[in-house]
Amino acid sequence: MSTSIREEKQAKVQEIKGKLEKAEAVIFSDYRGLTVEEDTELRRKFREAGVEYKVLKNSLTSIAAKEAGYEGVDEFLAGPTSFAFGYEDPTAPARILNDFAKAHKKVEIKGGIINGQIYGVDKIVELASIPPREVLIAKLLGSFKAPLSNFAYLVNAIKEKQEQTAEQAE
Repeated sequence: MSTSIREEKQAKVQEIKGKLEKAEAVIFSDYRGLTVEEDTELRRKFREAGVEYKVLKNSLTSIAAKEAGYEGVDEFLAGPTSFAFGYEDPTAPARILNDFAKAHKKVEIKGGIINGQIYGVDKIVELASIPPREVLIAKLLGSFKAPLSNFAYLVNAIKEKQEQTAEQAE
């Protein structure tokens, strides 16, 4: 193997390693059988969610994963494999891929890495059911707001009751 090709492969391994270390979530999937239109639709959904979607060489990804400290991902790297890298929302790649796989039976989730932990397909599908971060934050804020609203309503009701009592006493 020429030095140039070896250097290119080493550079590619370092690039993949960087993506693996930077990502909060990486989902591995089999994309065989997708039409160009289906693949374009999937890529668009990932792009809109800020997820990077790549098809990489399994052998280079295996080396990069080992260098990044992820032993055990080789079982997911059999056959054609695509990679969805989520850098901000760890649930986004799993959610998008799971929803897409329901409508397109050709797509198969293989497994993934979430916050440094390697998971099989069952855990990835379970993760996909978690709502997006924004929805979770909105629910949390709503749960904070409800008791405050109830308290304000109660204080107002007491005030009105006291005013009515004061008017009747006059």
